[in-house]
Order: sequence, then structure tokens, then C-alpha cells
Amino acid sequence: MDPLSNEIKVLIIDTLNLEGMTPDEIDTGAALFGEGLGLDSIDALELGLALKNKYGVVLSAESEEMRQHFYSVETLAKFITEQKK
Repeated sequence: MDPLSNEIKVLIIDTLNLEGMTPDEIDTGAALFGEGLGLDSIDALELGLALKNKYGVVLSAESEEMRQHFYSVETLAKFITEQKK
């Protein structure tokens, strides 16, 4: 597993208090919201703040593109990697 993807999974579990869940249980390519992991808009805000604090990425709630970045662990990892360049 990609180390960044695993870090993001651990961050999701810790930030959102998903007790009893392991990183292996989160599908890297699955949707985080709705039908996938089932996160909601409040989870998105908490996760966004955690990502900003840990990785220093710039997030914009108004951006439609941001919704695409938050689709899955895979898309978040790609976004963080691009922001670090």
C-alpha cells in the first residue's frame, strides 16, 4: 500500500473517531461520502482541517474541484502530492 494513502486512512480514522476500523478496511478507490464510507459534510470539514494541519494543503470549500479531490483516499493522496510540488 502507498504510504501516503495509508497515512490518510489513519488520519480519517483518528480524526473522525471511527473506532474499531482499520486502514485495511478503507478501500483506497472507494467513495468517502454517500454510498462509500458514508461520511457527511461535517466529516468533510473536520477532515479538511486535519489535512490542512498535517500536510499544509490549501483547501477551498467553494471549489467544485475540491469535491473531486475529496472523492476517495486515492484522489486525496494525488491532491496532496500535487500540492507539495
